[in-house]
Amino acid sequence: MASIDLQGRIVLLTGASSGIGALAARMLAERGAVPVLAARSADKLAEVSGTIRSEHAVIGCDVRSETSVREAVARTLDRYGRIDALVNNAGYGEFLSFEETDLARFEAMMDVNYMGTVRFCKAVYPVMKQAGAGHIVNIASIAGKIGTAKATAYAASKHAVLGFTNSLRQELRGSGIRISALNPGPIDTPFFDLADPEGTYKRNIRRFMMKPDKVAGALVRLLETGRAERDLPWVSAAGAKLIQLFPVWTAGATARLLNKK
Repeated sequence: MASIDLQGRIVLLTGASSGIGALAARMLAERGAVPVLAARSADKLAEVSGTIRSEHAVIGCDVRSETSVREAVARTLDRYGRIDALVNNAGYGEFLSFEETDLARFEAMMDVNYMGTVRFCKAVYPVMKQAGAGHIVNIASIAGKIGTAKATAYAASKHAVLGFTNSLRQELRGSGIRISALNPGPIDTPFFDLADPEGTYKRNIRRFMMKPDKVAGALVRLLETGRAERDLPWVSAAGAKLIQLFPVWTAGATARLLNKK
């Protein structure tokens, strides 16, 4: 697959104040791209900004607000005149049993993880449509393909992201706008500070957790290749395909292997 030169490309990343977003922003800058870092925390954005020596921008943004999202897009356009790529990385999770997960938590995770992605796609789409080119990468999760115990709200939000991404890809065929999904398994990032505050899940799956730089590198590679989808790690990718093909036969094994929360 031919590689896309990232030199000078304007890449707007949400959730860029820590974890995968912050690492990917630095990697993109090293490849000559111009990362535009968007997140809620001004202090954390300033810290990440201080580690990037080349041209970049930081924009305070709350993906839960349509107004805030549109302002972030407008500010990017005011400064650079275009948006070549959008990375929808903002998201969070809480691992609780269905009984413990009240409706407000379901709504909040769907609002950030799914609707935040939709809001940014809606705001950026007219820009890319007019340009006849662009690339949108939505960070979903292996949880968007494999449901596990104590992840009903989180998995549902990531299933929604994947369904949206796959449908949008079909709708925009031939438009010049590429749509990609990155579906990582567990990553050793601050995500688990909220998702797993007691550390039970992290302890149970420690040997399977991925390093953040591996996932950030895979994200940058998606931007370079335009590939439609990437699942990480390979064992999770293989497992997801097997479960989707044989959901009944694999149910018992899935529960034993994956229900570690």
